[in-house]
Amino acid sequence: MKHLFTGICLLLVFTAAAQTPSIKKSPPLSEAKPESVGMSAQRLARIDSMCLQAIAQNEVPGMVALVARHGKIVYYKAFGMADNAAGRMMKRDDIFRIASQTKAITATAVMMLWEEGKFSLDDPISNFIPEFKNPQVLKTFQFSDTTYTTEPAKDEITIRQLLTHTSGLGYGAIDGDERFKMIYRKAGVTDLFTTDTISIGESVKKLARLPLHHQPGEKFTYSEGLDVMGYLVEIVSGMPFDRFLKTRIFDPLGMKDTWFYLPDDKAARLVPVQRSEKGAWAHYPATFYDPAYPVSGAKRFFSGGAGLSSTVLDYANFLQMYLNGGELNGVRILSRTTIQSIMGNQTKDLVGDPGSFYCLAFSVLTPAGQDAGGRSSAGTFGWGGYFNTSYFADPKEGVIGLLFKQTQQTYSDDTGRKFRVLAGQGIDD
Repeated sequence: MKHLFTGICLLLVFTAAAQTPSIKKSPPLSEAKPESVGMSAQRLARIDSMCLQAIAQNEVPGMVALVARHGKIVYYKAFGMADNAAGRMMKRDDIFRIASQTKAITATAVMMLWEEGKFSLDDPISNFIPEFKNPQVLKTFQFSDTTYTTEPAKDEITIRQLLTHTSGLGYGAIDGDERFKMIYRKAGVTDLFTTDTISIGESVKKLARLPLHHQPGEKFTYSEGLDVMGYLVEIVSGMPFDRFLKTRIFDPLGMKDTWFYLPDDKAARLVPVQRSEKGAWAHYPATFYDPAYPVSGAKRFFSGGAGLSSTVLDYANFLQMYLNGGELNGVRILSRTTIQSIMGNQTKDLVGDPGSFYCLAFSVLTPAGQDAGGRSSAGTFGWGGYFNTSYFADPKEGVIGLLFKQTQQTYSDDTGRKFRVLAGQGIDD
C-alpha cells in the first residue's frame, strides 16, 4: 500500500509539471506558397539578391534565412558556405550557436514556473539563492591591482530585475565597463561557452558575491541575469536545467535540434564560427570562450543566457508559439494572459531607445520604432545572438523572420537590417 501511495504521489507531481493539452490546436510551421498567406514570391526573391551580394562582397561566408506568415513558411533558403576551409556548403537544417537567443527560452521557462505559483516576480532572488543576500554596489576601483570598495545596495535584487537586465549585474568579458571585466575575470565567473568542468550553479554563486554596477532597478545593464534564472529553474523545478527545457519546451514544440550539448549524430551539422583573415574565411580561435563548445568538453555548463544551439526552423516554432498566444500543436506552454504580461514594458525609459523597450523576454518595438521604418509593426519582438544570429516576430502581421550566420568581426555586415526590411516589404495583401 505504501508503494502504491508513493506511486500515486509521483504521478500527481509529474502530471502537475507536464505541459497541458490546449483547447486550441495550431499546427507546427509548414511550407506553403507565399500568395496563400498574402505575401509576394517576387518581392521575397529580393532576399536572394541581398544574401548572394553579401557573400560575393565577402561580408559573410553564408547564412540561412526563413520567413513565415500566419503559421506558413513562405521563404526558407541557405546560401554560401558553412565551413569554407572544409568546402562545406550551408544547408537549411544546419545548427548554429544561438548565444543570447537562449535568453528568451530561459525567460519562458521562468514564466512557466511563475504560472504554477512557485514565486512572485518581485521576490528577492536571495529567497532561492542565499548567496545574493545583502548585495553590494561598486564604489571605488583600483586598476593597478583590481581592488575595490563597495557600499550596500538599498534593496535586494528581484527575479523581475534579473529577467529585465535591471539588477545591476554585469557581463564579464563582454561588459561595457572595463572594471567589471577585470572583477569577473579575477573571480573566475564563466561568461559564455566553456568546455571546463563547472556547473551553472557554481558560476552563479561566484557571481552573487561580486559588486553591482548600480542600485537594483536603477538602470538597464545587459547582464548575466538569465544565467541566474537558469539556476533558479533548477532550484524551483528540482530538475537539471537542460532536462527541464527538453521535457517542458523542446519536446512539446518539436524542437529536436535545440540542445546545450549536441548529440554525436547532430555534431556534424554545427556551423563553425568564422572570421575573415586576409580575405579568406577561417575558423575563429579560442578566446574567452571555447569554439569547441557545444560538441566537446565536460558538458556540465547549462548557460541560461547564452548556451543553446539550434536551427532556424526550431526557433521559428518557438516564436510561432508566442504568436499563437502560448500554444502550438495543441500543447499549451504559456497562457495567453501570461504572454500579455511578458510583453509589457518593464524598463520604461531605461533602455535609452525611444523605438523600443525591454519586456520580460525580448526587445519590443514601440510606435516610434514602427514609424521610423524598416523594423516592422509596433509590438514586434526580437533579439539576437553573439555569433550573428537574429530574429523578429510581428504579432500584428503574423510574420516571423530569422537570419542565422556564424561569424565574428564582420564589421561591414548589414544583412540583418536589410533582411528585416525585405521580409516586411514582401507583404502583399
